[in-house]
Order: sequence, then C-alpha cells, then structure tokens
Amino acid sequence: MEDEQVASETVRRSKRSRAQTRANAERAQPQPQSTRGAISENEEEEEEREESSDDFEESRSRAKRIRAIDGASPSARKPNQRFIEIIKGSGKQIAQVVKHWAERYENDPNTATVELFTMLFEACGAKYHVREDFLDNSDVDDVVVALVNLAKKGEVEDFQSSKKEFKIFKENLVAFCDSLVVECQNGPLFDQVLFEKCMDYIIALSCTPPRVYRQVASLMGLQLVTSFINVAKMLGAQRETTQRQLNAEKKKRTDGPRVESLNKRLSMTHERITVIEEMMRKLFTGLFVHRYRDIDPDIRMSCIQSLGVWILSYPSLFLQDLYLKYLGWTLNDKSAVVRKTSVLALQNLYEVDDNVPSLGLFTERFYKRMLELADDIDISVAVCAIGLVKQLLRHQLVPDEELGSLYDLLIDDPPEIRRAIGALVYDHLIAQKFNSSPSTGDDDDDSEVHLSRMLQILREFSTDQILSTYVIDDVWEYMGAMKDWKCIISMLLDENPSSELSDVDATSLIRLICSSIKKAVGERIVPATDNRKQYYTKAQREVFENNRRDITIAMLKNYPLLLRKFMADKAKMPFLVEIIVHMNLELYSLKRQEQSFKSVLNLIKEAFFRHGEKDALRSCVKAFNFCATESRGELQDFAQNQLQEVEDELVIKLRSAMKEIVDGDDEYSLLVNLKRLYEFQLSRQTAIGSFYDEFSQILQRFRNMDDEVIGFLLLNMYLHIAWSLHKIINSEKVSEASLSSLLLKRNTLCEQLEYFLISRPEFQEESKCGNQLACRVCIILAELWCLFRKATFASTKLESLGFFPSEPILQKFWRICEQQLHISDETEEEDVNKEYVEETNRDAVMIAAAKLVATETVPKEYLGSEIISHFVMHGTGVSEIVKHLINVLKKKDDGISIILLDALKRAYQRHLLVLSTSNDESLSSKSFQDCKDLATRLSGLFVGVSRNKHRSDILNIVTAGIDYAFLDAPKQLSFLDGTVLHFVSKLPTTDILDVLKDVEKRTENVNTDEDPSGWRPYYAFVDTLHDKYAKNEGLQDEKEGTTVRRRGRPRKKQNLQGKKLFDENSSSEEEDSISESDQFAEGEEDKQEEEEEDAPLIRSFKSSAKLRSLRVSREEKRGQAKTGDSGRAAEDLAASRTSGASS
Repeated sequence: MEDEQVASETVRRSKRSRAQTRANAERAQPQPQSTRGAISENEEEEEEREESSDDFEESRSRAKRIRAIDGASPSARKPNQRFIEIIKGSGKQIAQVVKHWAERYENDPNTATVELFTMLFEACGAKYHVREDFLDNSDVDDVVVALVNLAKKGEVEDFQSSKKEFKIFKENLVAFCDSLVVECQNGPLFDQVLFEKCMDYIIALSCTPPRVYRQVASLMGLQLVTSFINVAKMLGAQRETTQRQLNAEKKKRTDGPRVESLNKRLSMTHERITVIEEMMRKLFTGLFVHRYRDIDPDIRMSCIQSLGVWILSYPSLFLQDLYLKYLGWTLNDKSAVVRKTSVLALQNLYEVDDNVPSLGLFTERFYKRMLELADDIDISVAVCAIGLVKQLLRHQLVPDEELGSLYDLLIDDPPEIRRAIGALVYDHLIAQKFNSSPSTGDDDDDSEVHLSRMLQILREFSTDQILSTYVIDDVWEYMGAMKDWKCIISMLLDENPSSELSDVDATSLIRLICSSIKKAVGERIVPATDNRKQYYTKAQREVFENNRRDITIAMLKNYPLLLRKFMADKAKMPFLVEIIVHMNLELYSLKRQEQSFKSVLNLIKEAFFRHGEKDALRSCVKAFNFCATESRGELQDFAQNQLQEVEDELVIKLRSAMKEIVDGDDEYSLLVNLKRLYEFQLSRQTAIGSFYDEFSQILQRFRNMDDEVIGFLLLNMYLHIAWSLHKIINSEKVSEASLSSLLLKRNTLCEQLEYFLISRPEFQEESKCGNQLACRVCIILAELWCLFRKATFASTKLESLGFFPSEPILQKFWRICEQQLHISDETEEEDVNKEYVEETNRDAVMIAAAKLVATETVPKEYLGSEIISHFVMHGTGVSEIVKHLINVLKKKDDGISIILLDALKRAYQRHLLVLSTSNDESLSSKSFQDCKDLATRLSGLFVGVSRNKHRSDILNIVTAGIDYAFLDAPKQLSFLDGTVLHFVSKLPTTDILDVLKDVEKRTENVNTDEDPSGWRPYYAFVDTLHDKYAKNEGLQDEKEGTTVRRRGRPRKKQNLQGKKLFDENSSSEEEDSISESDQFAEGEEDKQEEEEEDAPLIRSFKSSAKLRSLRVSREEKRGQAKTGDSGRAAEDLAASRTSGASS
C-alpha cells in the first residue's frame, strides 16, 4: 500500500513539480534530480490506470482529506501571523500552514525561503532577518557569527522559563519539521537548494556556544533525519513495486513505451533515494557526531534516542557498526538518562530477530559493558539493562559463565533490581525460555520441573534462610509453580517415588511454600526499604481472600500429614506450623473437616513440648493464638481449651524443672521451659504469680547458674511485672494490696538486676555468654525504668509507682552499656546465628539507652551526651540510632547545644586519655580522627534552613567550645582545630568575625613562643578563619554537604571510559572517549553528603553474616574491576567535549 500511496501522490503533485521546475529555471540553478517534467501527461495517466483499485480508493480518500483541510478554516491563519507564533501556540494549524507555505514556495521561492529561515532563527530565540535580495549571496558562517553575537549581548529570548511551554514548543517544532519534509517530498526536497541551505544553518547552529542554539538546531536536525527516513522508506517501497512491474512487463516484451516508462521511473526513484541518504549522512556527520557528546545531557539523550529510531526504522543504511558503535560508547555516559536511552535503543534492536546477525561484532565488543550496567548506580538504568541482558540470552549471545555477577543481585537492596533479576532467573534457569528446545508437557509436569530447578538454585543458599527468602521473593511473581499448592504438597509427601526429595531440598521446599503462602495472602517476606504500611485495593483484597481459600482447601486433609511427617525436624517445623495463620479456618466447618482441625492443634501442641528452639516455640504460640481468636463455634472452644491445657502443662513442667535445680540436677529442662514461658508471655498474660518468688529465690541461691538461664529468669520476671502493671492501669478500681504486691515485685527485680550490674565481676570481651547476660541486664533495666518513670504517674492515683534510678546506678549502667559497644565485630559475627541475638547485640543495648533519653526517663544532659559521643564509632546500626535520638532532641529544642558540646568534650577527653596512657601514635591519631568525624557529623545536622533556625545553638557551641579549649591552654587547644572549626563554618560572616576577634583577644598577653608546638592548633585555627571566612570565601553550600540524599542504592564507583570499536575506522575526534570520569567528584560528595534528619529509626538489623560478607566481597570485587581504567577516563575529559559544548 505504501508503494501505491507514493505513486498516487506523485501524480497528484505533478503540476506542482512542473511549477517548481520553472521556478528553478528562472533562478538559473536547475538541478537534474528535481526535474520532473520529463514524464509526460500521457505516461502519468497510463501509470495511474495501471495502479490497483486500492490505489485509486486511497488517492480519492487522500484527496478528500486534503480538500477538507483546505476548506476547513479559511481564516485559520491570520494574515500577519508568523511561523514562530504558530509553533509557540497550540500547534493545531502546523500542517495546514506548512502546506500553504509550500504553495507559496512554488510561486516565490526567495520570499518563502526567507520566511523559513526567519522561523529557524526565531526558534533559537534570536531576532535576526535575512534580506531577500541577499539570500543567494549570504554566507552561513557570517549569519551564525551574528547570531552568536546576539546571544553574547543577551538579546535572545528564553523559551525554557516554563517547562510545560518548552515541552509544547519542542513538540510543535518537531511536528513542523516533519510536515515540512512531507509537503516538500515531491519537489523542494530534492532541488538541492532549500534543504541544503537549511541543513547548513542547522549544522552550524548546532556547533555554537549558546546552549539554546544547540538545543533547537539539534532537535530540528535529528527530526529531519527521521522524516527523511520516512520518505526514503516510501520511495524504497515504490522502487520495489516499480521493479516488480518492470520484471513482469519484460516477460511480455523486452522494450516498448511501457518498459521505457518504468525504467525512467525506477531510475528517478533510485536517484531520489540516493540523494536523501546523502542528506542523512550530511546531518549525521555534521551534527550527530558532535552533539552526541554535548555537555548538555538532554542533547546527548536526544541524539542517542534518535539514532536508535533510525537504526530500527532504516536498517539498510544505519544497521552497521559505523553507527552502532555510538550506542556502545554512550553506555559509559556519566548521565543516567543517556545510559538508559542507549540501553532502551539496544533493547529495541535486539527484539527484532532479523537484526541479530548484523549485531554480532557489536555484541562481542560491548556485551560485557551491558552486563555491568545491570549493577548500575541508577536503578532505572539497571532495570533496563537487565531487560537488555534477557534479550541477549534469548539470542544466546552471552555465555552462562558471564552471568554469575548478575545472580548476586538477587539479594541487592532495591526491590526493582531484585524483581528484574528474578524475571531473568525465571526465564533463563527455571522456565528455560531461551533454550533452543523448550520443554513440553502438561501443567503438573511443568510445575514439578520448575520447582525442581528452583530447588537446585536454593541449594546454593540452603544454609542461610534470609538469602533463600530473598531469592523466593524475587522469582515469586513470575513462577506460577510456586502457587501450585497441590504439586508442592505432593512433592513434600513423596507421592511420586521417582522424585524423592533430599533433606536439604525438603527444607528448601517447605521454606518455599511458607514464603509463597505469605506472598499469596498479601504479606511481605522481605522487609521494605521505606517501612511504609501496605495498602491494598478492594480487588487486591479479593484476590488475597481467594488465594487464602485455595490454600486452605489444598491443606484441609494434607496439613496433618505434613505436620506428622516432619514433627521431629526442628528446621522444618516452624515453617509448617506457621502456615495455619494464613488459612481460612471457617472452611474446616463448611467442608466438615472438624476432626482435621483438632488433629492439627494436637500436633502443634505436641511440637510445642517437643522442641525448645525459639522459632519453633514462637510459631506454635502464634498458631495457638490465631486459632483461639479466628476460629468459630465449636472449633474456637476447642482451640481455647487446648491453649489453656498447654499453659497448665507448662506450669507443671516449670515446677518440676525448678525442683530439679534445687535437687542439683541439670539446668537444661528449666532453660527450655523458661523459653516456652517467655514466648507465651510475649503475646498473652500467663498466670505465674506463684512462680515469681520462686524465680527470685533461685536467682538468690544459685548465682553460678548458666548466664542464659539467669537471663530468661529475669526476662520472665520483667514480663510478669509488665502484664501486672498493664492490668492495674486498665482496672477501674485498684486495691492497695495489688499496688503493694506490684511494688514489692518491682523492687525485688531491681535488686536482682542491680546485683548483676554492680556485684557481678566485670564482663570480659572474650566471654560471649557474659556479654549476652550484660546486654540482658542493661536492656531489662532500661525497660523497667521506662515502664515506671515518674512523669507517667505524676499527679495520678498511681503516683507511688513512679521510679527514678540513682546516679551511681545510672553511671554503672552506662559503663556496662559502653563496654558492650566495644565488642569486636568478629565476636558479633560469631554470635550471629545464636538464638535471640537480635535482642542482645550492641544495637539493642544502644536502643535501650537512647530510649531512656528520648522519653526523659533519666537526665538527658548526662546520658544523652554520652550516647551522642559514640555517634561515629560503632558502625551503621549505632549511627542510625544516635541520629534518630538527635532528631528527637532537636524537635524538643531544649538545650541541644549543651548536649552536643558535652558529647564533643567526652569524645575529646577519650582522646586525651589515649594520649596520656599510650605511646602508640596510631591510636592517638585514630582517637583524634574520631573527634573530627564526630564534629563533622554533628555540624552537618545544621544545614539550610536548620542553620538559620539553630543559629544561637551553633554560636553557643562555638563560644563554649573556645572557652573549653582555653581552659587548659595549650594542652586542649587541639579542640579548636578538631571540633570547633566545623561549627564555625555554619555561622554567618558577622558572627565569624566576632569569634575571630574573641580568639585573638585571648592571647594578647600570652607568650606563645614558650611552647610553639602546643600553640600550633591555635594558629592553625586562626589562619583558617582569616583565609577562608574573613574574606567571605567560606560560606558556600558545597561545604555544607547539601547534596541530595540518594534513595535506594548506595553510590558506587564507575568506570566511564569511552570505547573504540574499530581501530582502522578511527579518523577523527568522534572515536575519542565520550564521557568524563567523575569518580573524584563523587568521592568528595560522599564525604560531604548529609543524610535526612527525619529518616526513620532502623527497626530491624540484619542477622545474617553470610549476607553481609557476600555484599562486602561483591563491592570489593566490583571496586577492583572498575578502578583500573579511571585514570585514562579522566585524561579523555578534554576529548569528550567538542566545539561549542559550553553552557
């Protein structure tokens, strides 16, 4: 049809062509390519008759549309309305205006040409007019120089003041260029006058310094090539049609008027294609090869986006390595949007199977870079790159051994990356869609095969539940077999003897079904990065309920079988027991499966008393509570009775275990039952009042018990007190007896805790159990103090419950807490797989201490400053907790400057202690660097508006810090340079000058020459103020670390070196490096980057050592691979900018 449309269009515009020929003759510039009068009227009529009836109908409908446009609005364009006004407007009249302009061009080419060039200059924002009588003699370079001079004088209109208006302007300008080519395709396009001159101006303007000129010229030039391609495709289709007609005619007769006419037509079409391809090459070499590495990322992006369209739509010219290499080079661009555009362009190319053979050498050269982009710093680029890798795998262009680094991204932080890698893993390894011979079979067989392949992947993570969960979460969305509950249950019950599972695979499959069930009912199995609550639509909730129903139906009869089979396996039972909380219990009654429900509860009860591990106990308690509240009628009564029976039996076992301790037997039975009681008390009040005194007596009599037993005795006593207090607070009437009993129990627990806090020998770092008990004691104490803080009960009937720790106890408490902070990372790594480790690590201790300050349970002036002084010393977890505490204190805006200064003093005092007790210079330099780092982080809290709001606080810190430094001069003068200087930079210049005068005044009558080295920090401080601030040079936003906080992925070093495809084709600067290395700038930004004040407190800390080590090793490996070429990339900086690439 395209051939016939072109042929029809040629006939309709024959008169215009002859008029254009006469106009060219009058200008004494005839061009043989544009001459169309050689075809006679008879030949045209004969050719038209020979076209198909479809062509006639298309021509008639096209003619009707043209007439409709001509007559639609005779006054659509005002007589004096210029092109630029139409382009800046709505753009609806562009097609009609260009059509009328083409008709004027046939009658008066010079006037029409001047009008077009004026529009071009005005689109750039310049008021410049070319005189009609000097049109032929005007030099392009002279005109462009004049336009640049206008820009230098500031006489250029800015179209970018409004993003929305500029977007409309660009869209209309593109539409104008396209309409211009369409209207001129049967005449002026091939006269080699009008468009040659236009292209000369566009190319020249695209290489000028003013950015707006380059933007507009690049936009028009790139669109011209796109429009030329559309014309070339229509001409190519017409040429093929003519060639077929000629071949058919030659079979009838070898010569004759018909053959001669077709030959002429074929020759003319071929010449036109040649001419238009030369015009494309001219714009490519004159504009694209310079602007694809412009300093403006938007221009670079437009170039690469257009190139992708050109290659895809006109592969006969552009699908070759000469053009493809630019897409490969821009994969290294420093701008994420350019890299993403290049990746998307390549993705579109690889989607077309016919393009792949021509992409062979390009793929071999650049596929490794495509794989690297899957771990790009920008999430959107990485996701697109993973899609590109899927295309490479589909065509089997990447060896499997190159994909190892990609699979590491299954546990990456951003969920978008993990989802994209999950889709790749499913397609490539599980469904094996990219294999030449895909597997066939029914759905059940496919599900079993897919699950077997998934289990093979999970074997790599069998020892780490967290990593396994991440992998399951990534693939779940794409793998339907994970929702095939019957197939999974059948595999677990070994109903198919030919596919019996190993123990490792059975554990992985149970983890898989538990995680899949959670996902199916709308629960997260991987913590969210933003900690936001999930909200679902009504349709989503209906889907979840349907899934819950399907899960329950699949489990009705099989659930007891699974529990019974894996009852003795402590690794599998917690996951199996937890499944019941995601089921619809009403279906047990509706399906008349009450006996199955009772069997499940009996089996869970058996598991509770059979296992003593945390996960198994917690799952059983959770299942009991769910069944007792969510079931209905007879089933609910049975569940509640079962829960009471479990509680009664637990009391009996506890009493027996305590008797064994008194009789001198083993402590294991008591420890296990204490764990069971602890898990029960976490969710519900348990009647252990009679046990409380016995627990206290055991602690009093057996001081040498295992630390873990002591810890759980203290925990259960605390929880009993917490539940008792909760009951009193919610009671309408409170008896004196209940208050006295509670006070007695609280005092008893405090005495026990203070004994371990004070009388217990110091906990040694090497003793991991000792550290665990110390953490328990500190955390329970902090929670108890918060529970009974005076402010809670002040001026109430329960005022007697208010409690405040003594100063010696508080100081001893902090010393023990501080001791836990200094436990080595290696010790924590060794403890990572221990039970309840998340409750007894240094992060938990720091949270407990910070809670005391945040709730004003203890004086914040002492404990708050002590905690803040450890801001930068103990890793990310502690740092996040301290940052959150500071934000809480800042919002209260009560003495924050005093607390921060005291924190700085305490850190500095630790440094002085190291100086006085150690001769190791490395230790002293490290302690002083800790002071500097603390000052940097604390001063970084005051940026932007916060700096003005807290100006008085900053000034207080500076003045009080100077007083402290001179309190024992010159011994403490290093406090000026190490800490005070960081806060001075946050003050306005007037305050800084006052500070400078004050400091200099303090030394007027002091002989500093007696101890030059001691006074050196003072002079360094003063010189810094003179050099940077007294001259108004210091107050710059860059020094405040005002870079935008990145969400999602951490900043990574990049290798941004340009690449060459063919050495033998290297002929100009276009083969140079295309982007500069910004590693140094990124490093500086990293040092100064300040985090958001209101970032949420981390609520959970990773407990997988393998996860951390895997990520660290991957980062180190990535850094080693990417730092090798950074120097050369920096050297190519000059080559990456061409003429005019300046803002």
